[in-house]
Amino acid sequence: MKLFKLTQLIFLFFYLPNLVFAQKTTVKADKSIVSGIPFTNIGPSIMSGRVVDLDVNPEMPSEFYVAYASGGLWYTHNNGTSFEPVMDSAPTITIGDIAVDWKNHIIWVGTGENNSSRSSYAGKGIFKSTDKGKTWEFAGLPKSQHIGRIILNPNNKEEVIIGVAGNLYTPNNERGIYKTTDGGATWKKTLFIDNTTGIIDVAVVPDSTNILYAAAWQKDRKAWNFNGNGLQSGIYKSTDSGESWKKITTSSSGFPTGEGVGRIGLAVVDSQTLYAVHDNQFRRPKEKKDKADGLNKEDFKKMTVKEFLALDNKNLDTFLKKNNFQEKYRAENIKQLVRADSLAPVALATYLEDANSLLFDTPVIGAEVYKSTDAGKTWKKMNKEYIDDVFNSYGYYFAQIRVSPSNPDRIYIMGVPILTSDNGGVSFTSISKENVHADHHALWINPKNPNHLINGNDGGVNISYDNGEHWLKANQPAVGQFYSITVDNQKPYHVYGGLQDNGVWTAPVTVKQDFDWHQSGEYPWKSIMGGDGMQVQVDSRDASIVYTGYQFGNYYRIDRKTGKQTYIQPKHELGKTPYRFNWQTPILLSPHNQDILYMGANKLMRSMNKGTDWTEISSDLTNGGKKGNVAYGTITTISESPFTFGLLYTGSDDGLIQVSKDAGASWKIITSSLPRNLWISRVVASAHQKSRVYASLNGYRNDDFTPYIYKSEDYGTTWQKITNGITNSPVNVIKEDPVNPNILYAGTDDHTYVSMDQGASWQPFSKNLPNVAIHDLVIHPEAGDIILGTHGRSIYKADVKALQLLDDNILAKEVHIFPTDSIKHNKDWGNSWSKWLEAETPSLDVQGYFKSPGKAKVVITNKKGVKLYSFNVEAVYGINQFKYDLSVSEEGRKVLLAENKELDIEKKKNDKYYLPKGAYQIEISRDKQNSKEKFTIY
Repeated sequence: MKLFKLTQLIFLFFYLPNLVFAQKTTVKADKSIVSGIPFTNIGPSIMSGRVVDLDVNPEMPSEFYVAYASGGLWYTHNNGTSFEPVMDSAPTITIGDIAVDWKNHIIWVGTGENNSSRSSYAGKGIFKSTDKGKTWEFAGLPKSQHIGRIILNPNNKEEVIIGVAGNLYTPNNERGIYKTTDGGATWKKTLFIDNTTGIIDVAVVPDSTNILYAAAWQKDRKAWNFNGNGLQSGIYKSTDSGESWKKITTSSSGFPTGEGVGRIGLAVVDSQTLYAVHDNQFRRPKEKKDKADGLNKEDFKKMTVKEFLALDNKNLDTFLKKNNFQEKYRAENIKQLVRADSLAPVALATYLEDANSLLFDTPVIGAEVYKSTDAGKTWKKMNKEYIDDVFNSYGYYFAQIRVSPSNPDRIYIMGVPILTSDNGGVSFTSISKENVHADHHALWINPKNPNHLINGNDGGVNISYDNGEHWLKANQPAVGQFYSITVDNQKPYHVYGGLQDNGVWTAPVTVKQDFDWHQSGEYPWKSIMGGDGMQVQVDSRDASIVYTGYQFGNYYRIDRKTGKQTYIQPKHELGKTPYRFNWQTPILLSPHNQDILYMGANKLMRSMNKGTDWTEISSDLTNGGKKGNVAYGTITTISESPFTFGLLYTGSDDGLIQVSKDAGASWKIITSSLPRNLWISRVVASAHQKSRVYASLNGYRNDDFTPYIYKSEDYGTTWQKITNGITNSPVNVIKEDPVNPNILYAGTDDHTYVSMDQGASWQPFSKNLPNVAIHDLVIHPEAGDIILGTHGRSIYKADVKALQLLDDNILAKEVHIFPTDSIKHNKDWGNSWSKWLEAETPSLDVQGYFKSPGKAKVVITNKKGVKLYSFNVEAVYGINQFKYDLSVSEEGRKVLLAENKELDIEKKKNDKYYLPKGAYQIEISRDKQNSKEKFTIY
């Protein structure tokens, strides 16, 4: 027993049942049949992804770590000129906070993002590295899920204090403050408030490890509602190095108390002085309206019919046009409806109240700055006016404050945008600039140069040397947070995807991840839409026609040739309940007619003319929604069978899958035998069997991490669970291979999987992939590529053509080589315009199957079978992909010249000979077993 640390025992206690089960059912990654198929990251990087923390070497500020919410930990030693990932070997790369002991070279990572957004992934506890991230050890708190803050004792490397935010969606008792004095071997809970109140921030008095402050945050997030405030929210203080705590924000302290207290951020100056930024969720007092402001939607909520009919038509029309009412709704015809008792004035207000408007219209007090000069006994509100347009009604996503180490009156608060004050928060100015993303979460201030700032935001990292007057962008890592992904049929085909808070981007699949574009100024990835980028559909007849948009169903038809964007969101009729659109509203172009577009609200909408006009083809396909401040009771996924027009499936966020076999004339619920109330993340009508359908369910919003995938062979009448081999992680996507009916692909919050037997068993598909969330995936039917849209590491590509060809005959062989693509000859192979530069090097992908791992030989021959070149490879079990650079040996060159003396096979600048145009053969052999395949250089 002495061999085990207590943390290891705790880890075994919580995870051993899952690990034992996994050993029975889960294929290890290196035993998977696809362990030799590599994924390649194709970007993009410039728009980056959400940063949650930074830790900078105070003695050498060009060296620092950046923690991305779902993209892992990255290290730079050259001021952001380049980065390398240092946590990809860990079980998860979602991060809440980091802390670095620079003196002892120890990195502490609290996994599980501390922001409570729609895609803030749960972690797996605390991890620690003592070798700059080369290796990681589990350091406890396996059920913490989301980490608020880590505080290190600079005088004792074994002493650490952790603020645990806890579960995102459900109550749990692991919230609070934990302390270790033995480097994470054991932990002591020193503050627990209740099972809905966690610790979102902890701050220590500089040069004193005894005095600490902690921000407690009570919140209740559901799929349909988020209450980011509560009675238990407040500030606690410890004077004994975190051993005990006392709440100091009492009713007499001057700091807000009560139900409206939201998220709090802390910044400590010295033993007496500290700041707090507060997301105040109490409502603002109603302001008297200036008549010159014109009409607004609140006016209609209590307006009588008489008052409405007396309105000036010109003023009413101004209101209608300003708020994008349909053209058919103008002052006189609306008054006619009111006169006829067909409409009440309040209908004009409810017409506008969708989820997006409610997000911004809630009249909360919002961001506030408080200061204490007596060690937290009393507090003074510093801002005299409202700090508008910083938190809006979603301060739960921000509430971070920093104070300059050299000027106690200079503070920074982070939201939308980043603000600074030189008078302790009385007044503010923005230091956001045109090359800086709007949403801010992290800031480091150089203690030796207060004008040197490093900022982390939803768009990556920015660096300033003049206190925010100008910023550099340090976005080399490909850490984009994709929600969705699709491809078109151009040659080469293009990839499209929508990202969290970074719009919709596209690029050809051949895009290279290099810096050539710095010379041309043409970044190969192009932005085609702003906001939170959502789903994309591309007209298969004309790839310049793209359908996409941003959150809550705000979609457009884009003509990329002309640049015209046409808004196409369906509008409900005045007087009827507004449609409910999911944050990630699904759209689908019919495979039978590319003029037909489907869009899911709470009802399924269909347009026969590219989104210009819409028709409801269903009643409400959900359970009807729930009262709350988040759109709920919405369609999340749509599928139409390629066999029959109008064979439709929908899935909802509240657990319903429905089928229509008559183009929407009638619908049937087909989920009565499935787990209830789970988010339907995907429903897929099979392209190989008309009656077959697949579905994935997601319990993430219930803190349920069980994988749920089902298959039906009878239109959903009965279902079979098909998750054998998938580890404990919510499933985001299930897709069918377009070529091989036996192959399925799945993406979870941690991994990618492949099934060779229609889901009866699954194997990891993970070479070169970190443990990152896969939100979407697509298989290009002609190119044979799988494209992954990850939520944290941008987009990956792999070649699955060999996988699609696997059958029993191939599996029975010891070795098999798959067909190899032809390649175009280039006279510049092996050359460069300067001997000091790297030569142009060709690469031919060679794919082979091996029944067992071991060494093998690859031989290149001419048409007659005479050897021209050979090399050895170390093969793994299953499909392997090797790179052949098309070079030829000296002896091979002689063979070719003997056949044709007119060939030009001269030694290149890199001292290699290359194959000329012609037909060749490639052979893989092992232990007298071999397989051959032809290829051509044209």
